[in-house]
Amino acid sequence: MLSFLPGPVLFAISSILLFINTILWASLISIGGFIKLILPIKFLRLGLAKIMNRFMWCWVVCNGGILALISKMEWQVEGMENLKQDGWYLIISNHLSGFDIAAQTYLLRNQIPMLKFFLKKELLYVPIMGLGCWALDMPFMNRTSPAKLRKNPKLKGKDLIATRKACARFKDLPTSIINYVEGSRFTEEKRLRQQSPYQHLLRPKAGGIAFTLSAMGEQFTNLLNITLVYPDASPDEDILFGVMSGKVRKVIMKVELLPVPQVDATAYFSQADYRVDFQRWLNEIWAEKDAQINGIMQAYNNNQSPKA
Repeated sequence: MLSFLPGPVLFAISSILLFINTILWASLISIGGFIKLILPIKFLRLGLAKIMNRFMWCWVVCNGGILALISKMEWQVEGMENLKQDGWYLIISNHLSGFDIAAQTYLLRNQIPMLKFFLKKELLYVPIMGLGCWALDMPFMNRTSPAKLRKNPKLKGKDLIATRKACARFKDLPTSIINYVEGSRFTEEKRLRQQSPYQHLLRPKAGGIAFTLSAMGEQFTNLLNITLVYPDASPDEDILFGVMSGKVRKVIMKVELLPVPQVDATAYFSQADYRVDFQRWLNEIWAEKDAQINGIMQAYNNNQSPKA
């Protein structure tokens, strides 16, 4: 609708609208969190949790409306046929930009439960947002550093116990947890620094997903392997800025439904061979993902090339 406006104007409009939208729904979710805190009966707390998840759904839908206002975005999605809103999913995905979360929550909003994220404990103190995430029962983690573990071996295993405790509430409510296993947004500079064997991806890190599976693997019904591509994004420009400026107008997301791998927590954290095998499994998925992205980009570029 407003896509005819200059990019800087679109960016300003979208920034203001997204800020207002986020503050509105995060405030409502935070109020609900305080109410849930004092409710004495479990089924009432569970009912309120469902309402707050619906608030998050409203935030996601409004984000999509704002995007439709500023851009003629084209969404291309494959692989969502067998997803269920009453399932428990662990999601792994490549990570390209600050827009990834907004894109994935929007595209999956009616297919699976609202996405949850493992967050650093420090984010709890971010005004409005931290409180909203806490109210949505997103687990805040305080990982023990390797240096602290060397100084005090008794701390070993406490992170896993804390994670299980944080995730215990998910047993009563269908949940989707997403893990960006590369640990950072992709840039060509990072890829070269890592000496990544992939053309479009950073090296995946198995520790986070193994940690999650060790804590609550029995709860998940499926593993979702998501591949996200912005084929018309300039490699020299921030994707989020490009979306909010109306320049990035195509998002491709492919979803692969996989069985949940079993992880023996004791073996993973004590046996190097076990960790190597698990990392090899993840590397194979990443090699297939890289080939898939390469195919997507080649097909897109061929379609954009002038016909002879």
